[in-house]
Amino acid sequence: MPKYKRILLKLSGESLMGAQKYGIDQQRLSEYAEQIKEAAALGVQVGIVIGGGNIFRGLSGVAKGFDRVNGDQMGMLATVINSLALNSALNSIGAKSRVLTAIRMEPVGEYYSKEKATGYLGKGEIVIFSAGTGNPYFTTDTASSLRGIEIGADAFLKGTRVDGIYTADPEKDTSAIKYKTITFDEIYSKGLKIMDLTATAMCKENNLPVVVFNMDKKGNLLKVLNGEDVGTIVLS
Repeated sequence: MPKYKRILLKLSGESLMGAQKYGIDQQRLSEYAEQIKEAAALGVQVGIVIGGGNIFRGLSGVAKGFDRVNGDQMGMLATVINSLALNSALNSIGAKSRVLTAIRMEPVGEYYSKEKATGYLGKGEIVIFSAGTGNPYFTTDTASSLRGIEIGADAFLKGTRVDGIYTADPEKDTSAIKYKTITFDEIYSKGLKIMDLTATAMCKENNLPVVVFNMDKKGNLLKVLNGEDVGTIVLS
């Protein structure tokens, strides 16, 4: 039996680039879709939030002179593009999924509501939450926390390109040590850049555990769901 019955899976937009410098790598997209389909086949109810950094990141736009609100809105639209791509990839391999948007934009996607989302999840459909929270100044990590709490997820699975949380950036510091488990308070006190403070606080206050793992390694998602020792678990 899977360890979790309902999850919120956060995917990195940057990881969708694969070996490219911009956009969507078709192979990486297909690998993600296959892993998600396998998870759903276990009977796990899967909600997904995907970032948009492979196309446009609001804060990087601000650094280039964009208004923050407009920049964040552009970033929200980038998440919609990625969500549509993932939805198409899932449908092409026979997985039933749909896109819900935090900003009304039918017929691109259905306008989000908790009732719709939980209803579709209960029917075994994969639900992709796009356009962040629909508001500027909030990251997709915060959107993931919010949606995970709203749908009553058992865990927030944060798929990244590293295999967990370390004492330092393992790509820069070879002596960095990986945590098996860590608390939200420790993340804050140690200044670890796992997700923004709003997302961290929401997960802590609502007792939503976070699992940080390497989604780019095929098979890892199933290992997490089966309770294997993969990644780092963050608890209250």
